[in-house]
Amino acid sequence: MLKGIVASVLASVLFGAIYSFSPWLAPLDGEQIFGWRVLLTLPFTTLMLLWLGETALLTAVWRRVCARPALALALLASAAMLGVQLWLFMWAPLHGRALPVSLGYFLLPLTMVLVGRVVYGEHLSRAQSLATLLAALGVAHELWFAGGMSWETWIVALGYPVYFALRRRLDIPGVVGHWLDMALLLPAALWFMGRAPSSWALLADNPALWALLPLLGVVSAVALALYMAASRWLPLGLFGLLSYVEPVLLVLVALLLGESLQPGQWPTYALVFAAIAVLLAEGISQLLRQRKRRR
Repeated sequence: MLKGIVASVLASVLFGAIYSFSPWLAPLDGEQIFGWRVLLTLPFTTLMLLWLGETALLTAVWRRVCARPALALALLASAAMLGVQLWLFMWAPLHGRALPVSLGYFLLPLTMVLVGRVVYGEHLSRAQSLATLLAALGVAHELWFAGGMSWETWIVALGYPVYFALRRRLDIPGVVGHWLDMALLLPAALWFMGRAPSSWALLADNPALWALLPLLGVVSAVALALYMAASRWLPLGLFGLLSYVEPVLLVLVALLLGESLQPGQWPTYALVFAAIAVLLAEGISQLLRQRKRRR
């Protein structure tokens, strides 16, 4: 279990590092960085696919598409949804919008709980109901204080649940599904890289990018590999709890990049953090009960 915990925490640290990476890649803009990330992550994801021996699963997906051509549209929709999230992740730190995106990642576990309840009829525990209420109060406060929730926050908090629901409907294993998403995003990535001003010209004028961009691809691939490994090595409950490490790190990165909370926003974050604390307490309690039963 220890190696699973280490893998999960390291994956979160690396995702946080990617979040802070964008300013180092200037003068590339968010779209160009997105393009390079997709291009350089795909080879490492391909190696991961080969290493895990899952190419047969990829062939099976191709047969499903041939039998049901409409499935290709669903795969394109899946890739587009992930592409928006990857673009936003690289764009936000460059435009002073890292905190709203971080808030979206804090709300994400709670919106996933609601999707599970509404779409799949999953039962909400008392703790989950309380956490949902606290988060709803936080959202209500933000709507009252700012006149609306940031669009970046909504994209993360609502976009990912739709993406994960579609991925569940497609029933494609994790690494294979991620490889397909990256492969289908490649044309868009190449377009963003080549549009004026071409990123190739910017690379020629900034030699440091030749080292930083491959590093971005390696870090992205390693973070994904550690995340996938942790999902296999850890009990689902503990894996879910450790997923809260990433949004905490994203907030810290946003603050280090010079962003700050307005005084009136503290109640919003306090209520959302309280909701997360309730879910954490419930998860830890469940893990302790499971450990006692095993004894």
